[in-house]
Amino acid sequence: MSLVKYKDKRNFNETSEPAGETKKSQKELVFVIQRHQASHLHYDFRLEMEGVLKSWAVPKGPSLNSKDKRLAMMVEDHPYDYRTFEGSIPEGNYGAGVVEIWDEGTYRHITITDRKEGEKQLLKDLENGSVKIVMNGNKLKGEFALVKLKGSGSGRPENSWLLIKHNDEYATQEPYLAEAYTDPESKVSEEVERRTGKKVKIVKNVISKVAAKPAISPEPKKRNFRTAMAGLRSEKKFTDVITPMLAKQGENPFSDPDWVFEIKWDGYRAVAECKMKEIRLYSRNGLSFMNKYENVVAALEELKLDAILDGEVVVLDSESKPNFQLLQHYPDTPEDSTLMYYVFDILQFKDKDLYNLTLLERKEILKKLIPENSIIRYCDHVVNGGKEFFKWVSEQGLEGMMAKKADSLYYPGKRTTEWRKVRNHNMQEVVIGGFTEPQGGRKHFGSLVLGMYLDGKFIYVGNVGTGFDDKSLKELYSQMIKLKVEKSPFSDKVKDVKKVTFIEPELVCNIKFTEWTEERSLRHPVFMGIRVDKTAKEVIYNNETAAVASSTNSKSGKEKSIIEDKEPIQPEVKKPKSSANKETIVSVEGKELKLTNQSKIYFPDDNVTKGDVVKYYQSVAEYILPYLKDRPQSLKRNPNGIKDNGFFHKDAGHEAPEWSQSVLLYSESVHKDIDYLLCNDKATLMYMNNLGCIEINPWNSRTTNLENPDWMVIDIDPSDTNTFEQVIKCAQVTKAVLDKAGAESYCKTSGSTGLHVYVPMGTLYSYEQVKNFAHIIASLVHEQIPEFTTLERPLKKRNERMYIDYLQNREGQTLASAYSLRPKKGATVSTPLEWKEVKTGLSPAQFTIFNTMDRLKKKGDLFKGVLGKGIDMSNCLRKLEE
Repeated sequence: MSLVKYKDKRNFNETSEPAGETKKSQKELVFVIQRHQASHLHYDFRLEMEGVLKSWAVPKGPSLNSKDKRLAMMVEDHPYDYRTFEGSIPEGNYGAGVVEIWDEGTYRHITITDRKEGEKQLLKDLENGSVKIVMNGNKLKGEFALVKLKGSGSGRPENSWLLIKHNDEYATQEPYLAEAYTDPESKVSEEVERRTGKKVKIVKNVISKVAAKPAISPEPKKRNFRTAMAGLRSEKKFTDVITPMLAKQGENPFSDPDWVFEIKWDGYRAVAECKMKEIRLYSRNGLSFMNKYENVVAALEELKLDAILDGEVVVLDSESKPNFQLLQHYPDTPEDSTLMYYVFDILQFKDKDLYNLTLLERKEILKKLIPENSIIRYCDHVVNGGKEFFKWVSEQGLEGMMAKKADSLYYPGKRTTEWRKVRNHNMQEVVIGGFTEPQGGRKHFGSLVLGMYLDGKFIYVGNVGTGFDDKSLKELYSQMIKLKVEKSPFSDKVKDVKKVTFIEPELVCNIKFTEWTEERSLRHPVFMGIRVDKTAKEVIYNNETAAVASSTNSKSGKEKSIIEDKEPIQPEVKKPKSSANKETIVSVEGKELKLTNQSKIYFPDDNVTKGDVVKYYQSVAEYILPYLKDRPQSLKRNPNGIKDNGFFHKDAGHEAPEWSQSVLLYSESVHKDIDYLLCNDKATLMYMNNLGCIEINPWNSRTTNLENPDWMVIDIDPSDTNTFEQVIKCAQVTKAVLDKAGAESYCKTSGSTGLHVYVPMGTLYSYEQVKNFAHIIASLVHEQIPEFTTLERPLKKRNERMYIDYLQNREGQTLASAYSLRPKKGATVSTPLEWKEVKTGLSPAQFTIFNTMDRLKKKGDLFKGVLGKGIDMSNCLRKLEE
């Protein structure tokens, strides 16, 4: 493509921009995004194609929010060398201003991994006005689309496009501002300030280093119901707000000298921006509290602060205890109740950001600023004594305590384990999806029908019929009836469906309850009040939800576990120091650890308990540990057994016992160091199992040589329509291809629906080399059985065919280890096979927790060759070409 337009616009005697000719990168296609302060601040989005950089000017910058459609104006092609350009363009020249690189990396066509073929298709897509790509940058990752807008008859320029993030694993539902991920001290930022007189407000200059996804919470939709019940009299919403840092749910109180502990206030989180007597008080998602809590605003005005504060608005009852229901009805509350604003953090002081200070440093500043005041109070803390403090909190009948790491920085909008909320009662936010008819003398409604969101679906979690008074019944009914709909908003069946009036799932309420049942339902719920500082879509059911308050789901003492009825599997442990039912202290190879809830049922249909899982892994430890040793562990936790989806907990090393080992590795995907646990002994294996790790997922490489994997794997992943006979056929063809190459191979069941074929690499090759070799093998296999296999990774592209996955051979990718249990019905185990067993009649269901040890005693470790000498890849490739 010609660079005539580019060159015609520039005087290269005056500008240091590259004159450049067409040139191509050696391997993958590259992209660069440059932040450019010219006449207006914008972002230049550039993609390498055909030896030049195809370029778009994006005024607002790119976004990771899939709902954003960012205008992108296509401009002239730029030379390939422009990808590294940073600096000033002199006044009087085209584009005069300052340029800096905001992000850079590689990219490819969305479905075609081959560089040459992908580039051909990209050029066709560009011509057709629809470009879809996968980006791998420092800030931008995953799938994006560039879509050309039609200009005919609309008055819109012909070069108008939209830049859109696809809703994939890297997308966020939260507002995304590119400016929040810039260097506040850069030359472009200085130029912005010089030209506009305004300093660039970087509210997350820390976060860009530690999180791939933005940390600003979404603004909710405006509520269309009256706010007497909802807790607000004004529906005004501020823009340009700071979203406060959020806490993760903690399970148990603890004491630690590196942590501080505060009262968890039962109220509304509130940020106060104070500029002397100019005050903005708003909720965590930007709803104004200016009218509702005008007494707090007035008290803040009296303080004449130049600061941004973070705290909680609460109403104290006659016994000086926070009362959430009184807060909702404020100011229509008893005379002996008191409105308070407890301040526990400070984010800015005299225009200086304090995000980079530690919590204790920030609180020291805050304490000096907050005098004794009838409404504004400093929230004090205790150091170390978390257990004793929680006992006092419980005795006082308070909601719970906050545990915060003393050296934690402030990450706006980020939910972090450095802050944890430990509740005295089980509390849950839920969404109202309907109500039942009133019974007896009750008016308006009988109970509320409750739901939460799980994987984007609105699921039923029970009914609540207690906790209401006449006033709340009347007011809530008046709001709900306006939201009435004919069709159920729930994705699953609702109890007493004939008696339910369904409503749009918009209203969020607080529920107090005793526990979660096996059916994912709230037990003994009590209505505590409506929340207006949360949107319905924020109320998500996940593993943290259930783990905190789940029932142990244990069977009666007469019903022994199936495993206990068979040959007992005993770990090599000492007698417990404590015989408490839910908590046992054991010693494994001289290392002491605590086991909890060993009678909890993990596999309901098979009567397999958490304790059985622990015993199984101890029995096979000598066989599984060689495949785990020195490998970072991506902990997959299912603390409530196989009935939930589980969650990955990679950054777990810092929370593990002192005797355990871990490795700190930088993650490109989340832009921070992750402390991976290493499973090098039986004690660590038991610790992981006690966390809820039913399956074990190690890296393909060890810390001694992280860049070079020990093995290559072909993951045969069938669709719902493939038969297991086809899986077997695919494995047999894979072996035949590898046999031709002279490559030794080993097969194991996935423990689910597929098979895994491994080839020893002996750390002789890099991940890139191994992945490319796997791609060649997978392609040759696909050529032989194209009728039911595919190499397309996106599910929508597979067309119900079996996926031959060679991309598992990338750094950080994991599969279930040999001898790993899988969280599947039947308590199946990922089991190594003899190749003669890979034939018609084979089923992964044959190999379970009940028979794996017997099989090991009989056949030994069939997989040990995987850890042997690696193949000669060059020789293998030569043989495949013959």
